[in-house]
Amino acid sequence: MKSSRLVSILLLLQTRGRMTAAQLAAELEVSVRTVYRDVEALGAAGVPLYGDAGHAGGYRLLDGYRTRLTGLTTEEAEALFLAGVPGPAAQLGLGAVLAAAQLKVRAALPAELREHADRISGRFHLDAPGWYAGAEEAPYLPAVADAVWNNRVLDIAYRRWRTPTDVDRRLEPYGLVLKAGRWYVVAGPGPRTFRVDQILRLTVSGERFVRPDDLDLAAYWTEYQRDFHERLHTAEAMVRLAPGVTLARARPVAESAGEGAAEGAEADADGWTVVTVPIESVERAHDEFLGLGAGVEVLGPPELRERLARTVTTLAERYRGAPGDSYADPGNARPVGGD
Repeated sequence: MKSSRLVSILLLLQTRGRMTAAQLAAELEVSVRTVYRDVEALGAAGVPLYGDAGHAGGYRLLDGYRTRLTGLTTEEAEALFLAGVPGPAAQLGLGAVLAAAQLKVRAALPAELREHADRISGRFHLDAPGWYAGAEEAPYLPAVADAVWNNRVLDIAYRRWRTPTDVDRRLEPYGLVLKAGRWYVVAGPGPRTFRVDQILRLTVSGERFVRPDDLDLAAYWTEYQRDFHERLHTAEAMVRLAPGVTLARARPVAESAGEGAAEGAEADADGWTVVTVPIESVERAHDEFLGLGAGVEVLGPPELRERLARTVTTLAERYRGAPGDSYADPGNARPVGGD
């Protein structure tokens, strides 16, 4: 609606300062011509808005002008309280601040919207980490967040999976990302990505850095994930799935292959489907496919099928006798998954 778009333009200029017609059009997903007409409408309504031509031009509000528009729709009020995630805010040291802000917003809402906001808070609770993943301890998270906010250089000792495992790094922290209950800091030079819970020691330098103007944190993270999966899954496995079995039961495989992998395959006469999925390595795929039990048959690659066969044979021998028999004669059984 035009009225909603006019309010959006006003609020964008109020919060971001000078913006070009092209920037406004991209933000609102309309044409530049539409922005021109909306700006004229705002001016006719008495809004002190003016535009400058040239390379550094754009539209802006008269200095000191602030709109007192506070009208929230029902959906906006609901979304506002749904977006308040107390866990991550508390980890950043902002739990009390978030609670106070929500209290103030709630007090300012009309009674009807306040009722909707309370309904959302009472019926929806967001908990990002997975069931079997314990909470990652990240004692330096508040310090990293402060450095991100204040453009402070960090000197850290960091533990990585490659040798040497413990290394020293100088970071220019550009932003923080919360992924599946785990915090990551995107930092320069690079940028590169580091797990916050793997920081062993941290010193805040007196040095400041300049954050790149063209860094889009969300776009960087999307590209980083895409590149990560491309580098991670360098091989493929062909498997048969029993009727009703989905890859979601082997979580890492499901994430890389997608839920639709089995849905698009054609079932045979017995109801089994053959799908091809990307895998990280034979070792990792071995562990993941074991989680599907008898509901999966690995057709290839041969080394994966052979390794699973050895493990299944070992397990069959171990459970065929009385409990503890395999411990009496260790030579009768090989380690599960061993070569």
